[in-house]
Amino acid sequence: MRVAGVMSGTSLDGIDVAIVESHGRRISTIGVQSTPYSEATRSAILDVSSTTTTAREIARLNFQLGELYARAVQRACRRYGPVALIGCHGQTIYHEGGVCTLQIGEAAVIAERTGVPVVSDFRPRDIAAGGQGAPLVPFVDCLLFGHTRRTRIALNIGGIANITVIPSGAAFDTGPGNMVIDALVREHTGGRQNFDRGGRMAAQGNLNRPLLDALLADPYYRRQPPKSAGREQYGAEFVARLKQTGLPLHDLISTATVLTAATVALAAAPFWPDELIVSGGGAHNPQILSHLAAFLPGVALATSADYGIDVDAKEAIAFAILAYQTWRRRPSNLPSATGARHPVILGKINF
Repeated sequence: MRVAGVMSGTSLDGIDVAIVESHGRRISTIGVQSTPYSEATRSAILDVSSTTTTAREIARLNFQLGELYARAVQRACRRYGPVALIGCHGQTIYHEGGVCTLQIGEAAVIAERTGVPVVSDFRPRDIAAGGQGAPLVPFVDCLLFGHTRRTRIALNIGGIANITVIPSGAAFDTGPGNMVIDALVREHTGGRQNFDRGGRMAAQGNLNRPLLDALLADPYYRRQPPKSAGREQYGAEFVARLKQTGLPLHDLISTATVLTAATVALAAAPFWPDELIVSGGGAHNPQILSHLAAFLPGVALATSADYGIDVDAKEAIAFAILAYQTWRRRPSNLPSATGARHPVILGKINF
């Protein structure tokens, strides 16, 4: 069965569409395509992610994103061929782990425009079963990267960073990924750049150790999983607090970069894996990778590309696989990752 997975993450860089062929447990990637968000769309998402937005703004953007997702899938299908099913995570605008969550991007619009059934709204059923509603990708990590003798950690550095310990299936958000770095870069460049390409800005700045120590004192990093994080913790208010220190933006970018690596290392160290397999936008940042290597000596570093999984599309691939599981009426949350009371079938289907 050919399935398209659609993902737009907390980094707000755009829409990733991955088309996979699923034969039971065997998965092959047919193709991957990305569509950047316009600045207007990115700003609109940030606006509705605040606490001052209106129901009208959320409802309108919900349908607008549905149109954008549908076009992105149609573009990918023109290039790689038709699909029989679509899995769409949607754009998270609010997530309070274990309590509530909201992803927008109207699946009915996608189904209507493409003529293909759409699985969406994956997180609520896990929350209803007592889970955090995230992370959901660990099911796929264990499927893709499982090894009978080696302990591996799959690390995804998107807007938020998260890990999956393989084979145990323990998984949780470690803290900020690229989100804080990206916001500081946009501030520093007046919106001309949305991320720190090649980690160059971090390399030009200096780590502020007192600030780093203060940030690492957050009890979240030592809280036992299951736990999840989002823009609520690391969005505009967090960045505003960093700017209030009065430090040069280069130094804030450098310190935020070390914070990402340090919090990943704090989370990974108790499991001390043989290998750390990195995906997401952070896999392109050599500063983050070098800090990880320093914090976790003796742990082999690889990227998901070394295992045939595009680093920028692993989560899109994951939601194609999760949609396939839903279509086959199979549970695909991992209670060891989310804290749910039992496995559940995720998502809702628009035919």
